[in-house]
Amino acid sequence: MFLSALEMRNIIESSLLPKRSQCTLSPDLSMTIKIYDDHETDRVALIKTDIDANKLNGCRAINDLIAELRSELDHNHHAGNHFHQQHRMTGR
Repeated sequence: MFLSALEMRNIIESSLLPKRSQCTLSPDLSMTIKIYDDHETDRVALIKTDIDANKLNGCRAINDLIAELRSELDHNHHAGNHFHQQHRMTGR
């Protein structure tokens, strides 16, 4: 991983704006990303767990993750579903 945890968190969370999101990284470099419905509630629109931060070793990998998150949010929104989704990202 060439970015610090703080840098990676900032890139991911700012890339998901205007949605509010929370990116956490465990000591084993397993990442969890929560994306909230809006800024007023704590209702989670999407949650991704067990993302291997070691695999996010370049701009392309981070961009792919963000694109995947946006796609899932868009799919959930169009389907009218608001549910928690768990996903294990093993890398590309």
